[in-house]
Amino acid sequence: MQKQALVIDNDFFFVEFLSDILEKKGYVVSKAYDGKGGITRLREASVDLLFVDIIMPKIDGKQVIQFTRKQFAKHRFPIVAISGSMIYGNEDIQKIDADYYIAKGPIETMADHISRFLDKIEKQTLSASDEIIETTRLFPRQSAAELIETMEFQEGIFDSIGFGLFVIDRDAQIIRTNDLGLSMINKSMEAILNSHVTTLLPESKKTELITALKLVARNRNRKSVSFEVDTDDLHLRVIVSIHRIEQEAIGWIIAMEDMHQWEEPV
Repeated sequence: MQKQALVIDNDFFFVEFLSDILEKKGYVVSKAYDGKGGITRLREASVDLLFVDIIMPKIDGKQVIQFTRKQFAKHRFPIVAISGSMIYGNEDIQKIDADYYIAKGPIETMADHISRFLDKIEKQTLSASDEIIETTRLFPRQSAAELIETMEFQEGIFDSIGFGLFVIDRDAQIIRTNDLGLSMINKSMEAILNSHVTTLLPESKKTELITALKLVARNRNRKSVSFEVDTDDLHLRVIVSIHRIEQEAIGWIIAMEDMHQWEEPV
């Protein structure tokens, strides 16, 4: 039976380049051009080998890897992180939670490196020295460790704020959340990532949520809409606001606040 490979990268030409190498090695290749598409492919079909770019808009490579590790905890397969930046130590691979790392370089150089890398995977002869593959030293690159540090700093802010937070894309799909948000809705990250926004709330509140999304989207002067939700364990205030970058609306931000924390003890 042919092995299945998935390539996720927002660079169309690199996806085609890598897919061509994999197909020549006998893989059946699925392709995705961003993290959202990659998660959809991971849910649709089995995968034996995953190549994923680290830096992608909306759902980045680190999130995709985190999703993959949790979704396929009982079916672990090699994950290869790829980027135009260079990782210099195994500790950075561990932060990403990838098995291997390949730095992008000139196509003609990369083709040879990747081909040998796939041969070693097939023969199961990869060693610790193969965990990081630098395809060339012909031009300088920004250290991927710096990019990872920046990502971790932003994640730290996102996770430390005292609200459950959910980032919603313009197509109403959930593209990011924090741990507090997950605990408030009592769902796992892999269950809601790239799912419709209405999965966040009970059935009885879905119409109210959709109405709030429409209100802030249609009225530029309306900064937010809030309403309350009661669950078995929590009394939540849900705050819906539009997500803008340089005045362009690109989706929504949903914040959830536990109202019990403000109640006076009896």
